[in-house]
Amino acid sequence: QVQLVESGGGLVQAGGSLRLSCAASGRTFSNYAMGWFRQAPGKEREFVGCISMSGVRTYYAGSVRGRFTISRDNGKNAGYLQMNTLKPEDTAVYYCAVSSGYAYTNPNDYHTWGQGTQVTVSS
Repeated sequence: QVQLVESGGGLVQAGGSLRLSCAASGRTFSNYAMGWFRQAPGKEREFVGCISMSGVRTYYAGSVRGRFTISRDNGKNAGYLQMNTLKPEDTAVYYCAVSSGYAYTNPNDYHTWGQGTQVTVSS
């Protein structure tokens, strides 16, 4: 089994940038597809984006497309979420997750989750 730890969250001004990291341990990271999700108080967990095992294929939610970029470095057993042009509505706890097979926008397709990291965007 793989374990995941997110880091890089914090407080940022609207229009600024943050890079979140997802460090994996326990299993070979390249064996897993990875997704990013976020959850704000009182709201459902929301899909942000996902990336294939090789890192070649990516897919993003319409709300973040063009502003966020998902990448991975399998040699470092790590995934990343680069967030640019941040907006107050991006404020949420951000989670990374992995699946051993095909995974898309449904959180139920992912079997292992990190603990989450808080991102707060001020206006």
